[in-house]
Amino acid sequence: LAPTEQSELSSYTRSKSVIPGEGTPGSGSPCSPRSMEMPLKAGWLKKQQKSLVKNWQQRYFVLRGSTLTYHKDDKETTVQGVIQLRFSKVNELTPSSDDAGKYLFEITPHSTGDRERCPYVLMASSQSDLDDWVRTLRRVIGMPTSAVFGKSLIDTLTYEQRFGPHTVPILVQKCAEFIIEHGLEEEGIFRLPGQDNAVRQFRDAFDAGERPSFPSDTDVHTVASLLKLYLRELPEPVVNFTP
Repeated sequence: LAPTEQSELSSYTRSKSVIPGEGTPGSGSPCSPRSMEMPLKAGWLKKQQKSLVKNWQQRYFVLRGSTLTYHKDDKETTVQGVIQLRFSKVNELTPSSDDAGKYLFEITPHSTGDRERCPYVLMASSQSDLDDWVRTLRRVIGMPTSAVFGKSLIDTLTYEQRFGPHTVPILVQKCAEFIIEHGLEEEGIFRLPGQDNAVRQFRDAFDAGERPSFPSDTDVHTVASLLKLYLRELPEPVVNFTP
């Protein structure tokens, strides 16, 4: 373990050793899962070793409160390392040519004093898995998620370049395609309201960084209302008014 990891693990060990009925982490004796709070999220990730050679270790990560621990197995037998998330930062990484096709993100712990903390570089198994980890960790830390509504067109398009080149936001493209396919013959399109609950659910999904598709039986007025809501909440109008 690196010195910072060893320090955090020692601190975590001391704090847990006073809890009755639990083994001492690092001693090889298992912790009692039933004595722990339910994790907010858990799953396998690959962790980049902090060494001159770029090696990846498969580890089982468990998020409880603002503490992220990682283990060699999903039984959480021993704690291999601890990441305290308070005041940390979580960022998705753009893969280099050597890492093409990998889904990478990093956690940068809060620096204490003059000591800079090295980031933890992690690899998810898919884009959806990466998005879910980043979204969950940011919510715990209190970082803003990748909201779409209320953001400028430039900010949205810049963020969405990771999904490929786009000339319009993904939400606008998906709404337009659905309306062209299902709504050109619909009476009252863009005039009649859609289903409020469905509009809110789609909005929350896009604001959480997801890219939901509209099922074929979705009410076309709901999709039109979602598009109108997006355009209405833009910081600057698409068409500027001139006197």
